[in-house]
Amino acid sequence: MSDLLSGAQPSGNEYDASSIQVLEDMEHVRLRPGMYIGGKDDRALHHMVAEIVDNSMDEAVAGHATWIEVELHENGHVTVRDNGRGIPTDPHPKDPAKSALEIIFCTLNAGGKFSGDSYETSGGLHGVGSSVVNALSDHLRVEVARNRELYAMEFSRGIPQAPLAKIGAAPNRRGTSVTFHPDPEIFGALKLRPARLFAMARSKAYLFSGVEIRWKTALTDGDTPPEATFHFPGGLSDYLNETLSKASTYAEAPFGGSVDFKEKFGQPGKVEWAINWTPSRDGFIQSYCNTIPTPEGGTHEAGFWSAILKGIKAYGELVGNKKAGTITREDLITGGCALVSCFIREPEFVGQTKDRLATVDAQRMVENAVRDHFDNWLAADTKSAGAILDFLVLRAEERLRRRQEKETARKTATKKLRLPGKLTDCTSKSREGTELFIVEGDSAGGSGKGARNRVNQALLPLKGKILNVLGAASGKLNTNAEINDLCEALGVGMGSKFNLDDLRYDKIIIMTDADVDGAHIAALLMTFFFTQMRPMIDNGHLYLACPPLYRLTQGARRVYVADDAEKNRLLETGLGGKGKIDVQRFKGLGEMDAKDLKETTMDPATRKLIRVSVDEDIPGETGDLVERLMGKKPELRFQYIQDNARFVEELDV
Repeated sequence: MSDLLSGAQPSGNEYDASSIQVLEDMEHVRLRPGMYIGGKDDRALHHMVAEIVDNSMDEAVAGHATWIEVELHENGHVTVRDNGRGIPTDPHPKDPAKSALEIIFCTLNAGGKFSGDSYETSGGLHGVGSSVVNALSDHLRVEVARNRELYAMEFSRGIPQAPLAKIGAAPNRRGTSVTFHPDPEIFGALKLRPARLFAMARSKAYLFSGVEIRWKTALTDGDTPPEATFHFPGGLSDYLNETLSKASTYAEAPFGGSVDFKEKFGQPGKVEWAINWTPSRDGFIQSYCNTIPTPEGGTHEAGFWSAILKGIKAYGELVGNKKAGTITREDLITGGCALVSCFIREPEFVGQTKDRLATVDAQRMVENAVRDHFDNWLAADTKSAGAILDFLVLRAEERLRRRQEKETARKTATKKLRLPGKLTDCTSKSREGTELFIVEGDSAGGSGKGARNRVNQALLPLKGKILNVLGAASGKLNTNAEINDLCEALGVGMGSKFNLDDLRYDKIIIMTDADVDGAHIAALLMTFFFTQMRPMIDNGHLYLACPPLYRLTQGARRVYVADDAEKNRLLETGLGGKGKIDVQRFKGLGEMDAKDLKETTMDPATRKLIRVSVDEDIPGETGDLVERLMGKKPELRFQYIQDNARFVEELDV
């Protein structure tokens, strides 16, 4: 954590105009990849492939491409090809010395999707996707077949290696091919995973029934086929039927359909959807805008659920079911499995990674488009409509009953846990803005008491490692003292008894030592919350604290660092102070005094938190992975290690 975050001023150095750096586009992307693709993690790595695939999808949606090919090579390169119009290769009017292709791949905010003339709807908006992928690749090659000629250009870390070259005639070829290799300087030992790319390619074919997606891989993981072709004329309904093929459902066929916005509202775009309810699994919704996944939802999701909620309530009133009025969106989502895909012109997303749609008009158009069709569907299929209505009324009754049987009020939990080393509560009477730090051991709890804000920050120390809820016998779960204390502090029950409304804190923060044991405790806690209190994760209440591993002091300057690599870099470059650099390694949170702990880990102005979320391409895959790694069958863990050991290149001990 830098001194800028702690408010300290640089000492010993002049600060003038020469201190101000101006970074070129590619330099800035490499320095701050999190601004463009969300970070340097596994999700960001695969997002690079999605950026290039989305460009090809825009060509397909615009009616210029009929197929897209995604190929993962043995050397870790990935190629995305299409038979679209091909990226323009002629000189750019504003910089005739450069081709339009070079401008697209080397300049931020350059692209063909700003005016709307080339694409009525598109996933690319800011003109940064191709250039960001280029900047974060140690090698990238573009081939364009256009006007019966084949052109090629190569780059490395965003820098052209040679001018655009015409390499021959291409009378029977058209479109764009992009081959790139993510830069290890940015992503370290992370590798592209065949299963994740396969799932992404498959989902894109469902999202646009007019395109054929071809998949190839030279790298196999045991479950992913080396070749496949996806083409689904039924679109999202096909996708949902396949996803729920092994589950019983309340409707024989999903409620699905599509509406052209131009015909209904006079605006370019459309919406497609599919939904069914099942008692066999937890509900989910996967939403997309212009084929871009929006895992955090947004206005299109809000419009969809509003249409479904109003429709089911109106149907309940029509058939005389007085309890239908108590149904809420929460009840709809319980067992409701939904897919929503909209295409709109100039969508507004939150962030470059486009996780959430913010276009206000999308809510109105999606709601109006879906509502009419839902009313007609319910009236036409009264058997399915009645089964769904009865199911949702039962869910509403259960929710209301849980609220009335609220297991633990704030004062009750505080009273029961007034034990040495147990809950130290905050004074706030409202949940909003409150935080519970689950800390490792009483010594860390002691430092935390001095570092916390008494108004809104509470502490609950745990004694060592909690029970592995997947590896233990079912009878131990309800009798384990640590788990019972944790549930009482949170004010909630486990499993089917969990009610998000009862949660006593806004943020639940796991704060463990920055070592292997701390990581193990955090993994056990996350397993517990995932299996017993999943809605807490889905609604953004669970976080991981990021305590530092070292404190470096040089004269009056003090810097906290998270790992050995950062420590070694600072030891080489210095801190800007005078004299020898003193290094203190924190063996645990208990070794940090209250000032250290507050400044680095607990003060919202200077700390760093990681929100725990579930990011999965296929519904249920996270649960399957958690079961393999944390469950009762060691042979599954052994098999996982065997399957993935080849991806480990370096292990810091």
